[in-house]
Amino acid sequence: MSKKNETLILLSSVLITGVLLAGGFWWFSKTSNFNITQIINPQNTKSSPGSSNPSQTTPTQGNKTTFTSVSNVPTGAFTYGGSTSFAPMRLAIDSAIQAAQPQFKLQYLQPTNAAPGSAQGIKSLINGEITFAQSSRPVLEQELTLANNKQFKLGQIPVAIDGLAVAVHKELNIPGLTIDQVKSIYTGKIDNWKQVGGPNIPIQAFSRRISDGGTVELFFQDILGGQAFGSKVEFIPTTTQALQKVADSPGGIYYASAPEIVPQCSIKPLPLGRTQGQYVPPYQEPFIVPSNCRDDNRNKLNIEAFQSGKYPITRNLFVVIKQNGQIEEQAGVAYANLLLTQQGQELIAQSGFVKIR
Repeated sequence: MSKKNETLILLSSVLITGVLLAGGFWWFSKTSNFNITQIINPQNTKSSPGSSNPSQTTPTQGNKTTFTSVSNVPTGAFTYGGSTSFAPMRLAIDSAIQAAQPQFKLQYLQPTNAAPGSAQGIKSLINGEITFAQSSRPVLEQELTLANNKQFKLGQIPVAIDGLAVAVHKELNIPGLTIDQVKSIYTGKIDNWKQVGGPNIPIQAFSRRISDGGTVELFFQDILGGQAFGSKVEFIPTTTQALQKVADSPGGIYYASAPEIVPQCSIKPLPLGRTQGQYVPPYQEPFIVPSNCRDDNRNKLNIEAFQSGKYPITRNLFVVIKQNGQIEEQAGVAYANLLLTQQGQELIAQSGFVKIR
């Protein structure tokens, strides 16, 4: 046999073998449902080195229904801290998580030498004092830098929608405020309610300090545009104390997370708008006046306005995780996955927040 014929036979054999192998693989994949899937884990969601933005971490388990359906929930005792806006959510959700996942023991850590808030929670996370943090504003660039200096990154997972609401004295007769008017009140340019269509009463503005939490930071950046608070603004340590101040002050005004203000009976939540006369209430209408407000008959959040963006001050609430490939990251992602289940989202809604999915 000539070398030419031998070469042709060899090539034919290789070709036939390749066809048989390909056909066999096709038949095997069809009959055994074999496929190649991408395994998603927390490490795959990290931001790139040198990124100035926090990683918007993708939940790893899709649309689970109940707390018991969430897998990869670690065993152990895990502490967390941060935003005071999460307080109603913690009360409603933590006990249900413990009942469904008893091995996942959660404890909110109250700071001993500082006021609780988003900034303090993220600081404690970076310093290794807690496992994950709750935040009512996105992670800041300087916080990312601090984490990078300690050889890990921060990720944030949005779990709920919230809005800022403005509280005034329950007898103040005013239809609403524009965002610019709120800014002018808190920077000292407007100091009497008659300047915005109300009675001749001096305005007494209350706020927490910027260092006290994400709500104040958001207000300072997005509403005040970074301008300093006016000299007559009175700083109060907690929302509970501030709302009491408003209830006792005919000219009082205060802002906080909407679920902390809207259901209150001792004050009046105020409609807000981007333009004069175009006000959107943070509550569902008809408004329940303070004299008719009681435990079984309170104002409820205007969920549709928050979800659609009609209400002018909304934000996401985040679980902030330490992306270090260790159990802290696993615990933070597990907690976020639990909140993003159908059961978690329903409990979030029952807590007065708006479901993010």
